[in-house]
Amino acid sequence: MQRADSLAEGNGAVVAVPANSVADIQDRTDSPPHVSTSGQPACYLIVYNVSKRHNIGTLVRSATAFGVTEVCLVGSRQFNTFGSHGAVNHMRLRHFGTLEECCQWLKVQAGCEIMGIEIVDGAKPVHTQPFSGPTAFMLGNEGSGLSAKQLQLCDSFVYIPQYGAGTASLNVTVAASIILHQFATWAGYQERQREGFKYCVAERPDRTVPRGMVPLSPAEAEAERQRRRADAALDWLMDCSDAEQAAGELTEGLLSGIMGQAVGEL
Repeated sequence: MQRADSLAEGNGAVVAVPANSVADIQDRTDSPPHVSTSGQPACYLIVYNVSKRHNIGTLVRSATAFGVTEVCLVGSRQFNTFGSHGAVNHMRLRHFGTLEECCQWLKVQAGCEIMGIEIVDGAKPVHTQPFSGPTAFMLGNEGSGLSAKQLQLCDSFVYIPQYGAGTASLNVTVAASIILHQFATWAGYQERQREGFKYCVAERPDRTVPRGMVPLSPAEAEAERQRRRADAALDWLMDCSDAEQAAGELTEGLLSGIMGQAVGEL
């Protein structure tokens, strides 16, 4: 990628949320994954291999500001919310255990093109807006850019032209903001309402998981419930087995005592 400050490897904006109520967030889950809530091509951000975890909160803030449908976190389900300024409460997050799983879901379920942000042969300058539909942007690490695995998983590449001689790269959050703004402009996302010198912020939805934690998906939640039920059943069987063994030992002890007493009397 256009090298930027990075994010540490982690396992799915504040574009401002398109509406003004808690239902805005809920509506997002009812939208097809390949379109935004307003019907335009959806935008996703893949967070993986970013070395400075405090950048994740700022990335989420930019994602909300530019209409990102979901931020996909790869690796750890936990993340640092520093820098989000509350934007994390308005952003849908999706967790994946591996980068391959993430890209597979984005391509098959969300219909996305995986676009890497990196200066490689064939990369298109972002101001030409080389987009064609739902897109998931892959950020690279500041020190090494996109890894070989990331490069292999990308369908195409985009880069940010620079014109000054004083720096070799941009901070990852700055780079992401430029890319996401260009996509939002191309996709025709509706500008958020303004009030005074600021944009209107939707009512904050109730938090259902600890801060800095990606919630379980319905499928993951059901799998967790089944795992707990299986564990409880196993514990019950073990308890029954232990009780049965204890009862057997007690019975054996009583019989031995009775037999011993009988032999003594003889």
